Amino acid sequence: MAPSLLYDLSKLDLKKEEFSLDEIRKINPQRFEMEQLSAIIHIDYPAATVIGVKHVDDHEFWARGHIPGRPLMPGVLMVEAAAQLCAFMARKVVPEINFMGFTKADNVRFRGTVVPPTSLYLIAQAVDISRRRIIANCQGICNGTLVFEAMITGMPV
Repeated sequence: MAPSLLYDLSKLDLKKEEFSLDEIRKINPQRFEMEQLSAIIHIDYPAATVIGVKHVDDHEFWARGHIPGRPLMPGVLMVEAAAQLCAFMARKVVPEINFMGFTKADNVRFRGTVVPPTSLYLIAQAVDISRRRIIANCQGICNGTLVFEAMITGMPV
């Protein structure tokens, strides 16, 4: 049985961007094919929760070969998107961090697929956030369905 969502997305206007891609680029260093966030929809600082989105289209670098005729977003990129979301949140909460690197993923479960064109909504809820690390429970939601969950750890690099 799938767990409940970490945040009630129905409370949000999912088309409203709190931080655009250009603003994400001021925080996260990933560029080109490795940018896995399109926008930040919402940050709830008291709940240590951030919601982002990755708009997935037919022109993603992996779409042609994973899987020909039926493109499926690789699970490793879903987890990378969650790690980038965690890094964004860590830098917003602890601005003196220069770069937060992805160091670990625990309890990863894939529960569905992401097929372009679509939007993958990501939720990260920090369990621990400090200058030394971030640990967050993360989830990916596509078309209203939980497609993955993971606990992500990042540390300053």
